[in-house]
Amino acid sequence: MKIAFAEPALPESGTLVVGVLDDRQLTPTAEAVDGRTGGALVRAMAASRFRGKPSELLDVLAPSDGLDRVVLVGLGKVEDLTLRKAQDTGGVVVAHLGRAGVKKAVFAFDTLEGAKVEGAAALASLAFGARLRAYRFDKYRTREKEDQKPSLEELTLMAAGAGDAAAGFEPLDKVADGVVFTRNLVSEPANIIYPETLAQAGQTLESLGVQVEVLGEAQMKDLGMGALLGVGQGSARESQLLVMQWNGGQTGEAPIAFIGKGVCFDTGGISIKPAGGMEDMKWDMGGAGVVIGLMKALAGRKAPVNVVAVAGLVENMPSSTAQRPGDIVTSMSGQTIEVINTDAEGRLVLADALWYTQERFKPKFMIDLATLTGAIIIALGHHHAGVFANNDELADRLAECGRDVGEAVWRLPVSDDYNKQINSEAADMKNVGGRDAGSITAAQFLQRFVNDTPWAHIDIAGVTWSKKDTPTVPKGGTGFGVQLLNELVARYYEG
Repeated sequence: MKIAFAEPALPESGTLVVGVLDDRQLTPTAEAVDGRTGGALVRAMAASRFRGKPSELLDVLAPSDGLDRVVLVGLGKVEDLTLRKAQDTGGVVVAHLGRAGVKKAVFAFDTLEGAKVEGAAALASLAFGARLRAYRFDKYRTREKEDQKPSLEELTLMAAGAGDAAAGFEPLDKVADGVVFTRNLVSEPANIIYPETLAQAGQTLESLGVQVEVLGEAQMKDLGMGALLGVGQGSARESQLLVMQWNGGQTGEAPIAFIGKGVCFDTGGISIKPAGGMEDMKWDMGGAGVVIGLMKALAGRKAPVNVVAVAGLVENMPSSTAQRPGDIVTSMSGQTIEVINTDAEGRLVLADALWYTQERFKPKFMIDLATLTGAIIIALGHHHAGVFANNDELADRLAECGRDVGEAVWRLPVSDDYNKQINSEAADMKNVGGRDAGSITAAQFLQRFVNDTPWAHIDIAGVTWSKKDTPTVPKGGTGFGVQLLNELVARYYEG
């Protein structure tokens, strides 16, 4: 879908979208259209339940000889309008027009007196929401009829200061590129995305100036990455370590680091999962997908910061060569791990990736993302990701940014009391701590591989995939984490 910006000039035909404030208060453009159509908008509202609450919609069909359709969209109270609500407005409008069979539309957006957000910024955010909601993963739908597809091809956003809005949208458009890239990677089936091809997806970022390295199994063996390699030893696909660097900051300045779990398919290994729902395990590489998409966003908007991203890419498969329950592996850190359950594999991958990152790059801080535990879904459902951290400032900043961009996180504890659950009688630690506090003991395991580096772990198991639409996220792969981490970088760490 094409998004364009234009200065105010009401169209004489086609489809027009106008805003309405709470209690059916018409915005200036809506008032002008109502006058031109002989009061059609006011009559339509009076005959409906439409009140102008945020994201409410009302179609007024053939209100005059010229316009085919006027869509009223609720904006709520003017003092409550935020950039996030503007994004949601753009998303619900795009979804509605796509279902209605509209191919081209104009959204006339007014600068509203009393709003807390500047008009151009609000319009840019509206465009961002429209771009995110227009996403659709349909590359394998070969027999879909045209009337089953979203129809909208072009949305023109019309407002005073359209040039400023277009300029404000440019970096947001690059962030949307990163979100879309992540959604695509997570949505692909495991016969298309596996360690080698996911690494190749990361290599495409070289065109944006990202430095990319891919380590194979021989190199990882030389580094002593027995934890990561043990997970992938049952697969015919070779494990990979994807390393990406964006050097947009000052030369020599320590980078910030993001690490992603990239289990491209997770059968559970010898501790095999039940068959029902196993197809969903194609998105167990969601953490790796996020860090790749984040690097695309940062490089695309030329963020003035040094960033490194590392993703451990494996398949967890059962075979005659697969890792067994009871095996003991030696991690890159030298610590030994008793593998009690081969389905607790993501933490083994991250253990070596975290150690490698801190040893090689000496980052200011590390944040890892992983679809790590089903227990986090029991705790938080599908509305928040879980955050665990050894640094209060980093955890607080993640929570603040998550609230503002609509990717909410909730902090859970780490402490020595939980740490004892993963002590092993046969090795330095075991990879599971029992059913109690499963997400916390997984985080405790990871913390043993970060030393004193400021660190946060984000468990995104409940938010990587959605079974229902939201205003800016169609059901399927969400790309959760790209906006959150981009906002964190932009707000606190860019020069």
